[in-house]
Amino acid sequence: MTEEVALKVPGDDFQALEEKIYRTIEMYKAAREAKAVAERDTQRLREQLEEREEAVETMRRELVQLRREREEVRGRVEKMLHQMAAVADTAAE
Repeated sequence: MTEEVALKVPGDDFQALEEKIYRTIEMYKAAREAKAVAERDTQRLREQLEEREEAVETMRRELVQLRREREEVRGRVEKMLHQMAAVADTAAE
């Protein structure tokens, strides 16, 4: 009976080790999959960031253009108002 106990203990140790190894393999697979998912997410986020940066740059250019146009229209309106005032002054005389 002592021999049976002595033979079982190493077997139990081996089984425990085997289970640990399988758990480690599963953890490694899960970590590898998580890494792949993280890399895909990172790539997707980088692409989105690049797209947004391009959109921001486009909007900045449009804003500059719109400000130029506004100043041009303002100048033209002021010129017309001055001309109208000059015509009104001449008509009042």
